[in-house]
Amino acid sequence: MTPTLALTIDRANYADPRDAGDVVALLDAYARDPMGGGAPLADGVKARLVDDLAANAQAFSLLARLDGEAVGLANCFMGYSTFAGAPLINIHDLAVLPGHRGAGIGKALLAAVEAEALKCGACKITLEVLSGNHLAKALYASQGYGDYQLDPASGQALFWQKRLT
Repeated sequence: MTPTLALTIDRANYADPRDAGDVVALLDAYARDPMGGGAPLADGVKARLVDDLAANAQAFSLLARLDGEAVGLANCFMGYSTFAGAPLINIHDLAVLPGHRGAGIGKALLAAVEAEALKCGACKITLEVLSGNHLAKALYASQGYGDYQLDPASGQALFWQKRLT
């Protein structure tokens, strides 16, 4: 019989060196993945990431650990829905290490984000996903996420960007 590993999900304490290192390591692993861009984080980003997150009162990170080993990450930011007049949570990064995918860790991270959102009275959770990331899209859809639209006749919302550097 294979032993069951204990999964825990907790808010990262950016002041804790272990949590800080895990946030950087997991985000770097995600950045190296084809769905994260396929390139490592720049050294400067690694050096300042946790301090920048800690300085942002709207940021929080959740770390998933299996028997103490960091295997998943959700970096989130609180925003505000002007239409609903309530806070919202945006999942900016959701990552699970490749060797641990398909074991329910992403689902558990999404549930933990939802619990945090309910605690602060958020009206919704938002995220973005690449159209070719079929595994992530299937996970999100299975948890109730879907395309954003106000009126189907007006179409779906698109996520655009303009790089400034």
